[in-house]
Amino acid sequence: MVIRYPNGKSYSPPVSNPKKNKQSKKDYSFSNRGKTLEDEINETNEFYLDRNIAVIHKKPVPIQIVNVEYPSRSAAVIREAYFKTPSTTDYNGVWKGYHIDFEAKETENPTSFPLKNIHPHQVEHMKSVILQKGIAFLIIRFSSADKYYAVPYSMLEEKWKRMLQGGRKSIPLKEFEQEAIEINTGYSPRINYLEAVEQMLGK
Repeated sequence: MVIRYPNGKSYSPPVSNPKKNKQSKKDYSFSNRGKTLEDEINETNEFYLDRNIAVIHKKPVPIQIVNVEYPSRSAAVIREAYFKTPSTTDYNGVWKGYHIDFEAKETENPTSFPLKNIHPHQVEHMKSVILQKGIAFLIIRFSSADKYYAVPYSMLEEKWKRMLQGGRKSIPLKEFEQEAIEINTGYSPRINYLEAVEQMLGK
């Protein structure tokens, strides 16, 4: 089956790079080797769900099917499909009565996070969540430093407006260290991001 992005390019599954799988000082077991941020968040969400802490899930990526074959009456085979552009964020759910909504991104840039990795409709969606008294934020992983940050929507909005007004098109690591909330890593859960959300509410 061929799956394509909205621009027509075909989708290829990511290939594991041995250089990226080297264990850093913050790794707590060999099981963390080669895992993506999505893997770690999904495992953390399972931890929360199993212990009745929160119910948070990844939203499925919408796909538009354009070519289907029917080799028999009881079977259908998808031959070609396209990823649609997601209209919201990666994850949502409920925690302590709050609606939780966030986008998760990784960057290999050691000094800043490019804002081009966030889409305007995602910023608008998070703004709508905030207006409804929900909690919206980003989780950003700097892969080279193996550091994780929770970015409140208020911080994202400020940096986004700066970009639209002709300012820099990225958020430097220094601003993450000063304004975002660093997420502690551990064994179980791997990234306890709800601790960072607690701090957001405290602020």
